Amino acid sequence: MPKKYHIPIKTADPRHHPIGKYATVEFREDCAGSCRECVKKKCIYGIFKDNYLHMSTMGEPEYLYDCHSCFRCVQECTRGIFSRVINPEYRTLGDAYWRADTINRIWYQAHTGKIPVSGAGYRGPFVAAGFDSMWTDMSEIVRPTRDGIHGREYINTCIEISRKISPLKFNDDMSLASETLPILEIPIPLMFQMPERLIVNDPILESAAKAAQVLDTFLIIRPEDYSETLLPYAPSLIPSLTGDNAMNHRSLILKSRAVELDFGTDIEDTIHNIRKIKSDIVLMVRIPLDVDAASRALKLSALEVDTLHFYADQHGNELNTEHPRFLKEMIREVHLKLVNGLVRQKINLVFSGGIAMAEHMAKSIICGADGVIVDIPLLIALECRLCYRCRKDLSCPAKIDNTIVPQWGSQRMINLLGAWHNQLIELMGAMGIREARRLRGEVGRSMWFEDLEMESFGPIFGKRKIAGLK
Repeated sequence: MPKKYHIPIKTADPRHHPIGKYATVEFREDCAGSCRECVKKKCIYGIFKDNYLHMSTMGEPEYLYDCHSCFRCVQECTRGIFSRVINPEYRTLGDAYWRADTINRIWYQAHTGKIPVSGAGYRGPFVAAGFDSMWTDMSEIVRPTRDGIHGREYINTCIEISRKISPLKFNDDMSLASETLPILEIPIPLMFQMPERLIVNDPILESAAKAAQVLDTFLIIRPEDYSETLLPYAPSLIPSLTGDNAMNHRSLILKSRAVELDFGTDIEDTIHNIRKIKSDIVLMVRIPLDVDAASRALKLSALEVDTLHFYADQHGNELNTEHPRFLKEMIREVHLKLVNGLVRQKINLVFSGGIAMAEHMAKSIICGADGVIVDIPLLIALECRLCYRCRKDLSCPAKIDNTIVPQWGSQRMINLLGAWHNQLIELMGAMGIREARRLRGEVGRSMWFEDLEMESFGPIFGKRKIAGLK
């Protein structure tokens, strides 16, 4: 049997003690002191052992970063002196979209490479805006052969970013008459790019480039960020060019397997000029995800473009409008525009902006994307807290601006994507789907809150008018 795609996960300890959700509160004057074994020592995850070490060296309160919320310690304390409260610093992480629990989960995955678990289960809202109003179909989860990462069946997560030949034409002797195009395949349906207006420097870029090389995917990079240090990673880099500067970077085009172009009025001429420099290069076009996104996709499908990259804002919202739609609705609109134009099979679609968790990758594909591009999670993997102090020229509390070692940084990113890959495989196994390409546009394998609510209550109450849940 051929070897399965494997991501080399290796524990990468955090440089700073991460901000935990819970803090311990103990009324020690009521402690009997005679228990044969304190509930802290019986913690099956060994949380308190690690935190005692931290407290003894740092002299800080006992904040439990790794706590799995099983609350066994609270329940089993014989004197009832033990309780938990929310760490006040935890509430300061991120913003309304990049929530504290999302950041904490990314830290855990970057640290261990494991899928996060919660002993108390999910106790959040039943539905919220964005991807949280969409559920996936797990109807095949009871089948013993759909065992995901555990092994008896192959589940293929590969996608192509090169243009597809359609239709195939054959000579009379059944030899292929169609022109054969280069096939560029990546084994996981995501690529990297660096987020805008956050800290990005040479060690961070090298960390991302090295991770992209190990994962056999790509890092999209601006030509001004392309340094001598990154030359060994050239096959894993996609220069992001514009119509104005593309012809000034001939050497980058020649050493790259793919390039990205910003959408503009001269896009057709730029594509033609790049093809003259390197005829077999894979071309991506970067397009804002706005009201014209779908119509632009249809027009570009007629050109020699392989992949369209649509970018939303960092919260996954539509650009250039007062009432933005979310990423999942926009993906669906672009996908269906190409389906109705009978060209969807010719071109690939990737989306960026607001991709924060493994489930967002899977849900984007279900909506119609071929793959996604991640940005902010790469920095969070390096312990970024999304405090946005760097945007105000203030010091970084995680010190990612000057203390990142590429070997450590790349392993953190590899661990994060290893956990995401395992989650995608588990989800596809539970859905009974063995190909990520087969998952594309399969909205029948999902449930949308908006549709369910309209079907159930729309005839009685009409349309909902709350922002975010139309």
